[in-house]
Amino acid sequence: MRIPFTQVDAFAEAAFGGNPAAVMMLSSWPDDATLLAIARENNLSETAFLVASDGGEADFELRWFTPGDEVEMCGHATLASGHVVLSSDTTRQWVRFATRHAGVLEVARDGLGYSLSLPERTPVAEALPGVVDALGVEGVVETLLHPAGYAVVVVDDAATVRACTPDFAALAGAGRYVVILTARGGAGEADVVSRVFVPAFAIDEDPVTGSAHAVLTPYWTAKLGCDAFVAEQASARGGRLRCRMDGDRVVLGGGCVTVIEGTFLLP
Repeated sequence: MRIPFTQVDAFAEAAFGGNPAAVMMLSSWPDDATLLAIARENNLSETAFLVASDGGEADFELRWFTPGDEVEMCGHATLASGHVVLSSDTTRQWVRFATRHAGVLEVARDGLGYSLSLPERTPVAEALPGVVDALGVEGVVETLLHPAGYAVVVVDDAATVRACTPDFAALAGAGRYVVILTARGGAGEADVVSRVFVPAFAIDEDPVTGSAHAVLTPYWTAKLGCDAFVAEQASARGGRLRCRMDGDRVVLGGGCVTVIEGTFLLP
């Protein structure tokens, strides 16, 4: 079987930045073991699989797999999927994806880039001693959790976020979490700085994580007293996102760059 394959750097203004994702268009759904095997072969933080939808509410069905498991929502691979679809049809202004756990997600053209609409995921206060110990950070302001598995640790200094060197084995053992370490940006920085660690899903550090900003945007707009801000995910590749609230939705803005186009040969 020959499967069209596109690798996209999402939330990036140039190649080799942001977060890479594979986007693969399928004619129908194979079994989950095959999808996971393909994702492991790609060995990217996320592989997005698309199948044309027969339903009226969306254009495509969309699922996401890390090399370790299927995830229930992924922002950067959705943005990458939107980029692939919209790049192939310049008359389209938006595309909608039906997902199994996150509802219908939309990617639309927005200036030179795109906007991505996600459901907001406001976290609530929760003690996370195992996560904090595994991160090895000081200056913790508060810890929060969203029931979808997003663990948030807020610290008082962006430098702490940048310098963090987690114990990844301990972090994976602390729970099946997407762990978000975050702080207000310092002088000359973005408004908000974060890093995201996902060792429980076979990803030590994710370069730029859209779904994490569905959690950070409602939290930080409330703390900063604003409707929108600029966020930096301070990974080695790095990326910036324009984040704003729109009712009960989070809208993230960013660019995408296609770096590989080809065919995946499935035996």
